[in-house]
Amino acid sequence: MIGALFTLLGCQFLGELLRDALHLPIPGPVVGMILLAVGLALRGDGRAEAEASSALDRTAGVLLEHMGLLFVPAGVGVITSAGLLRTEWLPILGGLLGSTVLSLGVTGIAMHRLGRRSAQPCATPARHGRQEARS
Repeated sequence: MIGALFTLLGCQFLGELLRDALHLPIPGPVVGMILLAVGLALRGDGRAEAEASSALDRTAGVLLEHMGLLFVPAGVGVITSAGLLRTEWLPILGGLLGSTVLSLGVTGIAMHRLGRRSAQPCATPARHGRQEARS
C-alpha cells in the first residue's frame, strides 16, 4: 500500500513539475492522472505488474472511501472566505450557473453526436436486407 501511495503521489508530483516546466493551463494533479493512466495502459501483463495494479486498486479504494474527509479543508476554506462570498455572491453565482450550463451543453452535444455515430447501421447489411425484401 505504501508503494502504491508513493506511485500516486509521484505521478501528482511529476504532473506539477510538467505543468510548471511547460506552463500548461491545467492543474498538475490532472497532468499526473494522465501520466498514471498512460503508465497503466503501457505496462506489461506480468505477475509483478498485476500485484502493483492490485495494490493501486486497494489504495485508490481506501482513498475513495474517505473522500468526504478529504473535502474538509475545502469546506474550511469556504467558511473562512464567507466575507468575500457575501460581497461577491453575484459574480460567483453567475460563474457557477454559466459553467454548469456550458458543461451540460457540451456534454449533451458530445453525447448526441456519439449516439448518432454508434446508432448508424453498417451499409452492407442494410442494403442486403432491402434487396431481400424486394425479392
